[in-house]
Amino acid sequence: MSHVVDVKGLTKTYKSVTALEDVTFSIEQNSVVGLLGRNGAGKTTLLQMLSAQGFESSGRVEVFGEHPYENEGVLSRLCFIKESQTYPDGFKVRHVLDSARLMYPDWDQAFAQRLLQDFALPSDRAVKKLSRGMVSALGVTVGLASRAPLTFFDEPYLGLDAVARQLFYDRLLQDYAENPRTIVLSTHLIDEVADLLEHVLLIDRGRLVLDEDADTLRTNAVTITGPAELVESFTAARAKLRVERLGSAFSRVVVTGGLDATDRARAEQLGLGVDAVSLQQLVVLRTGDQPDAGESSKDLT
Repeated sequence: MSHVVDVKGLTKTYKSVTALEDVTFSIEQNSVVGLLGRNGAGKTTLLQMLSAQGFESSGRVEVFGEHPYENEGVLSRLCFIKESQTYPDGFKVRHVLDSARLMYPDWDQAFAQRLLQDFALPSDRAVKKLSRGMVSALGVTVGLASRAPLTFFDEPYLGLDAVARQLFYDRLLQDYAENPRTIVLSTHLIDEVADLLEHVLLIDRGRLVLDEDADTLRTNAVTITGPAELVESFTAARAKLRVERLGSAFSRVVVTGGLDATDRARAEQLGLGVDAVSLQQLVVLRTGDQPDAGESSKDLT
């Protein structure tokens, strides 16, 4: 499988602010990638660098093997849909689709029309008269129907209600199965998209802190709960993400590395609880401030 994105040592500074620092990763062709992180972590800045909307301060950025800036061969194969998507004054919904049809070589007009029906978008309505949710629906319609080999969704679905977001996820999965391409979802709605993702990139304070296959992540971290002495003994040799005291006699520890069948059998024999850690919880643990072992905190599970 070949790479559609290669980033090496990418740093982006704005005067005294470092938005990205020494970021290195690759994105495989035909995959759904989650670009995750807190607000202000650097996700949008990274997508701007990849889509030629800004220059890197240092490092290397390649999309389809070339630098994207003023590169028609790259930009014609790329679609970037963002939450604050804007359109020319006077445009109606149908004008947006007409323009997209000219911009994207793989555009599917029939699919776009079906999506308009799915989202109840009137084609003759002026864009400036659309609700926020409708503008979001228009953006995801363009992103999906573009069938671009590389599509970035920078949280354009924030304006959608829960039902419409689920519709977007369903249509994305259905069309991706029939028309594979590379899709990058930048979002903080992690639990909603977790089952869609094949790979995860996690950015925190401008640095890449996680670059991992999603299936590996789903089995990598577990929570061990039980009597404090037994939990401490069981987890002594394991890397810990979080340690909590539950009263004076019980504790809960999140460990990485997963458990094999022997480990699980031993935990069961000791009467310890073993629970999976969701992707959302894992992101919080990797990017949030951690309490000391002696502190109590709210339930992780």
